[in-house]
Amino acid sequence: MTTALITGSTAGIGSAFARRLAAQGHNLVLVARDTERLGEQATELHDRHGIEAEVLTADLSTDKGIAAVEARLGDRTHPVDLLVNNAGFGNKGRYLEVSMADELTMLKVHIEAVLRLTSAAAESMRSRGRGGVVNVASVAAFVPRGTYGASKAWVVQFTQGAAKDLAGSGVRMMALCPGFVRTEFHERAGMGTDNIPGWMWLDADKLVAAALADLARGKTVSIPDPRYKALMGVVKLTPRGLLGGVSSRTGRKYGPQ
Repeated sequence: MTTALITGSTAGIGSAFARRLAAQGHNLVLVARDTERLGEQATELHDRHGIEAEVLTADLSTDKGIAAVEARLGDRTHPVDLLVNNAGFGNKGRYLEVSMADELTMLKVHIEAVLRLTSAAAESMRSRGRGGVVNVASVAAFVPRGTYGASKAWVVQFTQGAAKDLAGSGVRMMALCPGFVRTEFHERAGMGTDNIPGWMWLDADKLVAAALADLARGKTVSIPDPRYKALMGVVKLTPRGLLGGVSSRTGRKYGPQ
């Protein structure tokens, strides 16, 4: 039986990945900051699907937290076959309205943690000749808007480059780029959602099903919804300066986790 490790597993897209993978018979390593919520999630998934659900409490904004997950990913006696780097958050406010400490914490979680955990997983997977990594980014990666979008753009570029370097190794790499998803993300960040049209909201469970299908097909970038695929097609044809003006008026509200 294969094992999947999911960061940010207790809510939103991470929780949807956990439900879907457990239903498919995968054992899980559930990673988040809240030990109580992790325990409840592990018990529920074990009881419902009969899988083993391991709990790992870790704060990925700290070196200690990242190192703990690195160590688990490097455990050759209990290998991880699929890594889902989902942990993330958004800051409320435009550039220079957010404290430097908060900006750096975001980069720690969105970039350093993703780099270190992907590298730990990929090294072990390459030695076995199989495995997969899903790095959760955002459609905000394709729009010039603030630190959040910039960090997610890094995730996309990094994942595509790593996928190219690992071609033929048996290790699949994919950046997942959803749009607005009904999760706790915006509430935790103190962001309002009243100005977001209803058609732009995605269901986390459907999104995850589409993402896993894209991974199986070998895609390196997944935009798992026809509406957002069409929207990103328009974005590619729109001048960058105009995109910056539009994103500035709508505010920093992209955020899948």
